[in-house]
Amino acid sequence: MIIHIDMDAFYASVEQLDNPDLKGKCLIIGGTSYRSVVSTASYEARKYGVHSAMPIYQAKQRCPQAIFLPPRMERYKEISNQIMFLLNGFSPLVEPVSIDEAYVDITGCSKLFGGPEKIAVEIKKKIKACLQLSCSVGIAPNKFLAKIASDLNKPDGLTLIMPHIALEFIESLPIQKVPGVGQERNRILARMGIRTLGDVKNYPLDMLFKKLGKYGKRLLELSYCIDNSPVSPLSPNKSISSEHTLFEDTSDVRLLNRYLLIQAEEIGRDLRRLNMRAKTITLKIKHADFEQVTRSLTVDCPTKSTVTIYKLAQKILSRYKIIKKIRLVGLAASNLVSADLPVQMDLFKTEQRQGRKWEKVDRAIDVITRKYGKDIIKRASLTED
Repeated sequence: MIIHIDMDAFYASVEQLDNPDLKGKCLIIGGTSYRSVVSTASYEARKYGVHSAMPIYQAKQRCPQAIFLPPRMERYKEISNQIMFLLNGFSPLVEPVSIDEAYVDITGCSKLFGGPEKIAVEIKKKIKACLQLSCSVGIAPNKFLAKIASDLNKPDGLTLIMPHIALEFIESLPIQKVPGVGQERNRILARMGIRTLGDVKNYPLDMLFKKLGKYGKRLLELSYCIDNSPVSPLSPNKSISSEHTLFEDTSDVRLLNRYLLIQAEEIGRDLRRLNMRAKTITLKIKHADFEQVTRSLTVDCPTKSTVTIYKLAQKILSRYKIIKKIRLVGLAASNLVSADLPVQMDLFKTEQRQGRKWEKVDRAIDVITRKYGKDIIKRASLTED
């Protein structure tokens, strides 16, 4: 059996924890500009139709009395680490999948903690007692169903799907509840007459593959409750990313490079904190008409150097022909490997050696910013003109 833990309105709940005066009030966490989006909203604000990824200006229209706060990611990561530590007390198989959710494989844990439901109750009690936060928990025979179960009775819910009722549960599960079924796939499935996950079994694999590609095979497997994905506690982060919605649409390369440097600093800092290096850097661009494009560059020598990441990002941007104004720019590092692994150095690649030298500078900056705050030291190009 597998448990999926999903913290309730995590960012907003942490803010209410740190400032009790915010409890019971409409609270919205997100960017402060007109063009920003909602990161999360308290359940009081959700009653007014506010939800994640909604533009801030729409959230203000729907809930003008709300308190708007910018996110404090370092604080959220601190609390997240404490949650993961608590979960490791119940099973060695804990897989964090985001800052506020994780899978726990409790197979074989019954002799220590009791049955699945008792373990889930104890996890909820432990998080509540130690951190004064609530979470919703789903218990099921696989990860796919556990995630769906955790979303059924939010907030502070607990849903158990035992193996003998799993197929019956799937028969009536609305297809849009299935992870991976977004608006476009939902429209395709609706045209096919598929309304529930159980309906998928009525269609041959070749038809599903033709309509949905590889995801068609995945959907058919899920309709039979087949999900063999293991809980992988040692799997590294798939990627680390940062993005900004610009105050105004722009085609100014100098301004875009400025944002890329800020993002390279954030990504480099996270890579060093996780003791990881990245081989692939990806540039994400969203144009004013919301068309989205990505461009990637993979290098032979993985890096955690801010300067190297920034130079790669600059190179990708220089190769992209900007013909429409841009509203969002983002950067991601993926293809991650442990920084402890030996790296084959090339004697003739000076940029490789320079990257290693810059990593020493980065480590020194990390020590200073951890002690005195991120604003205590800045790159000259990021200071006001």
